[in-house]
Amino acid sequence: MNQSNLELPTTFKHQPPDGMHYEVTQFNKTVLAIWICYEYQFLYREGEEPPKCIWGFYKPKKKEYYAPINSKKVGAVVDLEDTRPFTAMQLNLNPLESAFYN
Repeated sequence: MNQSNLELPTTFKHQPPDGMHYEVTQFNKTVLAIWICYEYQFLYREGEEPPKCIWGFYKPKKKEYYAPINSKKVGAVVDLEDTRPFTAMQLNLNPLESAFYN
């Protein structure tokens, strides 16, 4: 069921960071998984597929993005404006941290 080569949703606003690209796979019947993939090899993974991390999930029918709990669990709905190119996970900052983050 994990077919790659699906396209990113047209509403997806991020550009991949240098040396990376996005990949979309079918997570289940109603959900797509969006992965951020590294384009370089690590020595300890020689000959294997380059590493990738889950960016988040998308439900095309509802047109909603979801933060990942991990690569096998869909989390809460997120506003795409509150996500970053590396992940849809939300930052949990205290007031002092938020003053320095932006």
